Amino acid sequence: MSSKFLTNQVALVTGASRGLGKAIALALTREGASIAAVARSEEALKETLETIRAAGGTAEPFALDVADGTAVDAVVEKIAAHFGHIDILVNNAGVTRDGLLARMTSEAWDTVLNTNLKGAFNLTRPVGRLMVKQRSGRIINISSVIGLMGNAGQANYAASKAGLIGFSKSVAREFASRGITCNVVCPGFIETDMTKDLNEDLRKKLLERIPLQRLGQPEDIAGVVTFLCSPAANYITGQILTVDGGMVM
Repeated sequence: MSSKFLTNQVALVTGASRGLGKAIALALTREGASIAAVARSEEALKETLETIRAAGGTAEPFALDVADGTAVDAVVEKIAAHFGHIDILVNNAGVTRDGLLARMTSEAWDTVLNTNLKGAFNLTRPVGRLMVKQRSGRIINISSVIGLMGNAGQANYAASKAGLIGFSKSVAREFASRGITCNVVCPGFIETDMTKDLNEDLRKKLLERIPLQRLGQPEDIAGVVTFLCSPAANYITGQILTVDGGMVM
């Protein structure tokens, strides 16, 4: 008998082509989950799929713009038909369009809100219906410390990530009676494509604000997501887990 606690479970992970999404998909695979890997293009998912399959895991690619509700419904149907069920949903897909509020365009606002917040709504609605029918499921929404404290030049991003927190708490209350949990992970500054271009001066200033004095790794977030999918987290719902080296304690 397998000791992997996600054996026979299916996890839908958005933004799975790189960074946090890729790390999360790999971590869930190690515990036996089959992965429905979602990104804007199948080509972008190639490396994630190769890594998972090389480790003996199962993963299938699905191209999707999470901001497109009609497309989301069709892809969720396709995933459910292929795997038979969806047990875990990780809403990780996110974009930034930074700029000071006075100069921010409506397009920059809409792009970020439609992907980061509406995207989570678009996925959670159809996947939630499937979970309600099977009376089980785990939903994990990836927010950010920026959603807790704000950040100059990121009003759109902060609003989208703060919105995810309120959204998740409401989902947790609505779905609890059906055995479905919904929690939020708020990463701090993590070593990804988004942070690799920070210059030395900015990086130094950033590290001064982090008690653990280092940026996080994608695996730090993936470990917490995996925990929230585990039997050890059966009684946890509607919670915010901040993984930030102590920055906003």
